Amino acid sequence: MNEVQAADALQAPAEPQRKLTRDGVEYTLLGTAHVSPASVAAVREAAATGRYDAIAVELCATRLEALDGKRSWTDLDLFRIIREGKAGLVMANLALSGYQRRIAEQFGIEPGAEMKAAVDAARAAGLPLQLVDRDLATTLRRTYHAVPWYKRFMLTSGLIASTLSSDELDEAAIERLKEGDILESTFTEFAEQSPELFEALITERDRYMAAQLRLENRGHPGRRVLVVVGAGHLQGLSGLLADSQADPASESEQLNERPPGSRWPHWIPWIITALVVTGFVIGFYRSPELGWHLVVLWVVISGGLAALGTALARGHPLTVFSGMVAAPLTTLNPAVAVGMVTGLVESWLRKPTVADLQRLHLDVTSIKGWYGNPATRILLVFFLSNLGAAIGAWIAGFKIFEALA
Repeated sequence: MNEVQAADALQAPAEPQRKLTRDGVEYTLLGTAHVSPASVAAVREAAATGRYDAIAVELCATRLEALDGKRSWTDLDLFRIIREGKAGLVMANLALSGYQRRIAEQFGIEPGAEMKAAVDAARAAGLPLQLVDRDLATTLRRTYHAVPWYKRFMLTSGLIASTLSSDELDEAAIERLKEGDILESTFTEFAEQSPELFEALITERDRYMAAQLRLENRGHPGRRVLVVVGAGHLQGLSGLLADSQADPASESEQLNERPPGSRWPHWIPWIITALVVTGFVIGFYRSPELGWHLVVLWVVISGGLAALGTALARGHPLTVFSGMVAAPLTTLNPAVAVGMVTGLVESWLRKPTVADLQRLHLDVTSIKGWYGNPATRILLVFFLSNLGAAIGAWIAGFKIFEALA
């Protein structure tokens, strides 16, 4: 039977800690703020004691590569990303990166420096390094699917607003991030009203990290592990690590799955297409003049608003024209988004240079940077042209049925 000792809360001079034993393994959980100099010092001090046999960190393999400098935005292939429909995910990653860097730059510390300190300490001492957090892309996908479809626009708006806000935080506010999580704090206002969001961003990751810690240290009684995590995970993770009776392998596998989305929202674009085409048929049946009038309404409104969205993203004039031409057709074919057309045209006309990609991590911290960097401008073209076309389709649809009434 598993040996479980009740979590015993400690209070270090700087950072919160919890200590517990599970399956004969002693875990010391150190809560940190991801952009706090005090957290970096606390991690180095704890690792330097020499009392730990392994160090676990709130990182996945992809984020570790980024910290090590082995993976950078210079690897970004925007043409492939847009073609594969991953532009939204890349925008979210860039926005989160920009939010964290903008806060960190106020205090002269790199984002994730406390995790890097833990990684460096493990390598220097020759200790096992355990990456226990879930991949960020999986977390974002599960978050998106967990939130009801009618709240997803609010989710996107919260991310953009947090990323582009010009408000500066004082050091006391940064320290208060220890009470939360960097992902949760990005969506603070929305998270307070959305249990689904909190579940995917925090609770699920607590469960995943508890399962990974048990898997990594299975069969090693007597091992002492320093676990470096954001302080927002401290309470949930310690409780689950001490008391969870779930099979860790099954838990980890289940939390890595992409949940199936609701089927019916996917039918909405097809229903709209069917209604609009039906409107055209009725119009031409009544008279050719009415039929062509309805077609012109559709082309002008859907194409015009898609072009407007592309122009607001400061797309190339030919990209704006491509959005105007493509939108009336793509809005009638839900399998193809106008953003795929405009994004690909913009990336062909204004292909980002290596220098553009190298400064992405700086440009994503401001509105000016998003518009000034060709790489992020391509993503804005994709997003705003899609938004314009979607609004245009609804407006044009209502106009068509008004004309038929």
